[in-house]
Amino acid sequence: MLSIIKLGLLILLIMKKHLVLPLLLVFVLMSCAQSQNSANVGGPCEGCEAVNDFGNKKLNAIDTIYGFNSRSNKIKISGIVYENDGKTPAKNVILYVYHTDHTGRYPTSSTSKGWEKDHGYLRTWLKTDNKGSYAFFTSRPASYPNSTVPQHIHITVKEPNVNAYYVEDFYFSDDPNITSNILNRAKPRGGSGVITLEGNGKIKSAKRDIILGLHIPNY
Repeated sequence: MLSIIKLGLLILLIMKKHLVLPLLLVFVLMSCAQSQNSANVGGPCEGCEAVNDFGNKKLNAIDTIYGFNSRSNKIKISGIVYENDGKTPAKNVILYVYHTDHTGRYPTSSTSKGWEKDHGYLRTWLKTDNKGSYAFFTSRPASYPNSTVPQHIHITVKEPNVNAYYVEDFYFSDDPNITSNILNRAKPRGGSGVITLEGNGKIKSAKRDIILGLHIPNY
């Protein structure tokens, strides 16, 4: 429904017949642009639709990625997702994460389908709890084969009533291939993705908080 203000403007336009068509065209174009922006928060995002690939799986704030128990370099990553104000915990936000294995590849199997064919089966979906918390257990990924690409974990965010968008990947501060550009990025999407693993036990842990919409285009 049009607001009272917009309706009033339309009435005034109709009274000025020589301005009706051009101004109505501007009005329509502006409305379309606003609608397009609201449907494209974050801009282009190849593979973001994989955030809906979980099917009937019940999503929790904590999950373990496949093969965790049998893999080395075990890690736990946790944090809090905040609303755009950077203070209010954001609940019911879906986080989709995926990464390479110890060889730097996205592993698949004969039963892989959908986006798993591209992202591999080392992935999971989380839904933040009432405190905005999330956590997942997995193994540290490796760089792509024969490359100096920094080790990373991809992450896509799907908050209620907003289309999915990607935020800064998880990067490791002790990675010899990490670049100054990543460490000092001026406007990292959702906040810095650089994490520092701590602990001397079998599982090292790191924390990263995420702010929804921070440095996200069209938000």
